[in-house]
Amino acid sequence: MPDNNNDLTLSAPLSGPVLTLGNVPDDVFASGAMGDGIAIDPLNDCLHAPCAGVVIHVARTGHALTIRADNGAEVLLHVGIDTVELQGEGFALLVQQGARVSNGQPLVRFDLDRIARQCKSLVSLIILTNGEQFELRPVAVNAVKVGEALLRIVARQAGVVQPVMADTAEAHASASVRITHRGGLHARPAALIRKTAQGFSSLSQLHFAGKSASCASLIGLMGLGIGEQDEVQVTCRGQDCDAALQALVAALSLTTAEAVQAPVIAAARPVNREAGVLQGVCAAPGLVCGPLFRLNSIELPEDPRNHARHEQLQHLDSALEQVRGEIRNTLEHARQRQAVEEEEIFAAHLALLEDPTLLEAATAAIEHGSAATHAWRDAIQAQCAVLLGLGKPLFAERANDLRDLQQRVLRALLGEAWQFELPAGAIVVAHELTPSDLLQLSAQNAAGICMAEGGATSHVAILARGKDLPCVVALGSEVLAITQGQRVVLDAANGRLELNPDDARHAQVHQIRDAQKQRRQLQQAQAHAAASTLDGVGIEVAANVASSSEAQIAYDNGADGVGLLRTEFLFVDRRTAPDEQEQRQAYQAVMDAMGDKSVIIRTIDVGGDKQLDYLPLPAEANPVLGLRGIRMAQVRPELLDQQLRALLQVSPLQRCRILLPMVSEVDELLHIRQRLDELCAELQLTQRPELGVMIEVPAAALMAEQLAEHADFLSIGTNDLSQYTLAMDRDHAGLAARVDALHPALLRLIAQTCSGAAKHGRWVGVCGALASDPLATPVLVGLGVRELSVSPPQIAAIKDRVRHLDAAQCRQLSQALLNLSSAGAVRQACQHHWPLS
Repeated sequence: MPDNNNDLTLSAPLSGPVLTLGNVPDDVFASGAMGDGIAIDPLNDCLHAPCAGVVIHVARTGHALTIRADNGAEVLLHVGIDTVELQGEGFALLVQQGARVSNGQPLVRFDLDRIARQCKSLVSLIILTNGEQFELRPVAVNAVKVGEALLRIVARQAGVVQPVMADTAEAHASASVRITHRGGLHARPAALIRKTAQGFSSLSQLHFAGKSASCASLIGLMGLGIGEQDEVQVTCRGQDCDAALQALVAALSLTTAEAVQAPVIAAARPVNREAGVLQGVCAAPGLVCGPLFRLNSIELPEDPRNHARHEQLQHLDSALEQVRGEIRNTLEHARQRQAVEEEEIFAAHLALLEDPTLLEAATAAIEHGSAATHAWRDAIQAQCAVLLGLGKPLFAERANDLRDLQQRVLRALLGEAWQFELPAGAIVVAHELTPSDLLQLSAQNAAGICMAEGGATSHVAILARGKDLPCVVALGSEVLAITQGQRVVLDAANGRLELNPDDARHAQVHQIRDAQKQRRQLQQAQAHAAASTLDGVGIEVAANVASSSEAQIAYDNGADGVGLLRTEFLFVDRRTAPDEQEQRQAYQAVMDAMGDKSVIIRTIDVGGDKQLDYLPLPAEANPVLGLRGIRMAQVRPELLDQQLRALLQVSPLQRCRILLPMVSEVDELLHIRQRLDELCAELQLTQRPELGVMIEVPAAALMAEQLAEHADFLSIGTNDLSQYTLAMDRDHAGLAARVDALHPALLRLIAQTCSGAAKHGRWVGVCGALASDPLATPVLVGLGVRELSVSPPQIAAIKDRVRHLDAAQCRQLSQALLNLSSAGAVRQACQHHWPLS
């Protein structure tokens, strides 16, 4: 229904209750990443056109389509959540792509019952995908029938920021703020802004130098070219605009720095003054020698531009979904390994892959006849050109993340597997590698990496350091002319690629590496032996695992036991909860993998940022402060009862220890202990497994003495304890580098926990990331920790670290650390007292 001034009123395409996007049970839609809109919980089985227009896109599975209205507004209609998994079954398309439709015309018939049974939700979306040209104004209704007025689409006035009007029907708020993020608004701070905006229902935008971008679009935000100390305007429109504005101003004015640990961070190419040596910049230290292997990027032939639109759109949809799945798998593995930086990088990639600006550009090219391959490449390159044209190194480096997505999606479209036959010990050279390239090369045992371009602050550099993979960047185009297979020496710590090393240099490199390898082998040879300090204090070094296969790896690596089994692996990524039998078998498999060693099994820790599809929880303003961990037992006691029954049936029971997460008061522990005793009686058990408490909130640390009176042991989760003590979200892009568990305040809480436990003869372990940090080992030993639960690959090194310590000296020096001013000061003192060789 067109209105004056090119505005448009959309009629309801379905009948049913109306929901705001914030109440949609899907993160992508609820965040506004796909665009602004509204939702309906349908009561009928036919989707109707909300306006007159042309069908410009139909999903290959028939569950979604997009209409371009006569005024240019593009409206996505999406039936149900996760309905793509039905692969078109239960959907009957009544129109084709390119068809002209009238307002109210039937578009799709669908099987309501089937969607309700097999999919996440029936809730259906009406999304405006080109919100940069229009804005939505919902009509105030709680429920609608097909054909009734639902939304008004109002054309924006080009290049003008709407002023705040005191008498407007919709609340507005705006402010100016100076950007203090180091390097400006590049990918990581842009992701922070996007994440912040997602916490509010208001539509938020940034305005700079005559341009505007939605806070929902990473590419749009980066494309503004906002630099450090630039002043921008923030506008928010919606019911919670004041709160959204306050949060966005705080996020924009937060001082952050790239987490760069390389000796040199500038990417400017040094002048080469030595014959036979290319000089670059160290991105990850190390010394290796080996044959050089050149990696080339994908090149596409000329595009005839006469392709069938529907077919190419299907190809692109399939490729995008394949790559999204790959990235989600990478994210899950990163979370399991607690590789925080890797997780952040690929979470940003996933957000970029769902960015409406990028997807719209590719779709528009396909609509004009381009092949999906060329449309995707051109969409990426256009955005890269914007970033590169800004003339700022950090923005240029972030364009590499876009090129990563270009290569990944092109491989999926072309059906090419990422597979190369690397020579043994190869040093890989490329113009510029991407994060996914690096993960693949690491998996194929590349010895080192060198790039013609790139920077030491890039995501590739961060990943290379995490993988302990020597890497040099900014070597210049000369590196691409080196003969394939030529033997070279990569001295990454000094940024050097030696092209003609003589036999003596080869021998020296091998000698240095052999010494390092010998030390690691010696550590591994002693990994199965118990670890004691020089003065005879025994420290148990256990492992953090999330499955029986990981438990087997831990056992093979010399773990003294399992210090933390995360049972969430049984409950996530499924539509129903595991039953008691399935749980018992899974826990028994872990017990069996560990031989005669003890296994500490943490009860399910969901809620907060860990949600289960089949366990709907109320929306919470601060999920990490809400219903999570043991608090779930208060609202779903049957879930914990079932898990406890399964745990009580493992054999032998005396090797099983149960650990309770997120305990904050003694009564919670007493309640679970009583319930455990009742279940033991029901199962006619004469013994009860040890029951421990996780110390991960400050209240628990301060009450450690009282908790230890009723618990058999205490285990400190330094990850959560850090964020709750420092009031910093450990997943916050701008604060992650500051959430350091060696902060003196954390050490004081650890000291108090150990002191309180000792009064009742209880032992204390640490299962957080701090236990895996060798710099922290002497501090934890000195404060009284007697068990360290680490990632399996680090068991041998941590045991070796313990064997070189004097516990009495650790006690004396650790007490002094409690009075230092910062985590940085503590780390400096640790390096002085107990240097890492």
